[in-house]
Amino acid sequence: MWAQIVNLYNNFITSMQSFKVTDVLDIVIVSFLIYSLIKIMRETRAEQLVKGILILLIAFAVSSIFNLKMLNTLFVSFFQFSVLAVLIVFQPELRSALEHIGRSKIGKYWTGLASSSVEEEQLKQIRKCINCVVEVANKFQKSKTGALIVFERSTKLGEIIDTGTVIDAVPSVEMIGNVFFNKAPLHDGAMVIRNGKVHAAGCILPLTKNNDISTDLGTRHRAALGISENSDAVIVIVSEETGTISIAKNGIITRNYTRETLSMALEEDLIPKEPEKSERVPVVGGMIKGKKNERKK
Repeated sequence: MWAQIVNLYNNFITSMQSFKVTDVLDIVIVSFLIYSLIKIMRETRAEQLVKGILILLIAFAVSSIFNLKMLNTLFVSFFQFSVLAVLIVFQPELRSALEHIGRSKIGKYWTGLASSSVEEEQLKQIRKCINCVVEVANKFQKSKTGALIVFERSTKLGEIIDTGTVIDAVPSVEMIGNVFFNKAPLHDGAMVIRNGKVHAAGCILPLTKNNDISTDLGTRHRAALGISENSDAVIVIVSEETGTISIAKNGIITRNYTRETLSMALEEDLIPKEPEKSERVPVVGGMIKGKKNERKK
């Protein structure tokens, strides 16, 4: 017994002596990936699929232990194509995970290298578009006219735009109102706004797969949630039944917006925040500056 303890201790010391900084980094990265994978799968359809795969693995182990030849042969044949099967079954979740990585801070920094600042003319166009949408939503709220307006951000919605009609027009209250007029041919679909312009209308959006949402929400709200789950778009919805104004973003819907709160929310999400010239310092310089300020305090 004592010899085994000494042997384990010696093995531990030997392992620690060969332990490098790169090993620590390796463990941290793998741990983060596993944590992120669990976080993505939690409370989604993928969680149930993982449970099903674990049950199959347990059944395969049992068939091997008790030498159930026919069942074991079936499991062996199945697991030979398991990698391909996982890629097919988890395709929506894998796509969502990759899009989530692209929308992360690292992805935003990478895209920011190509365009470090937004042109003033484009900012004016976005503000004008926001004002038009707010005015239209306010009118639709009073008249109980249904509307579904998608503001495209970093995730491009080319597949969605292909389902509708490309307009590519400067927005105005009258034009947006005509598109969603209840006898207009494009009023049932969604309007996609790109770079402050009405790019397309009559677009078909994917419905959310979340079965836990309120039954009070109709097809427009479910479509808005669906596209917000698959992109970083901001979607404005006006209910045809109640006139309630809602916003869908990142798979979450918030309701009961007024003219003022809608304007503030859209500007917060769509107007890029550019630092002032005095704040545009390198990361290291900013850290040093912050430390100096702390010492002065």
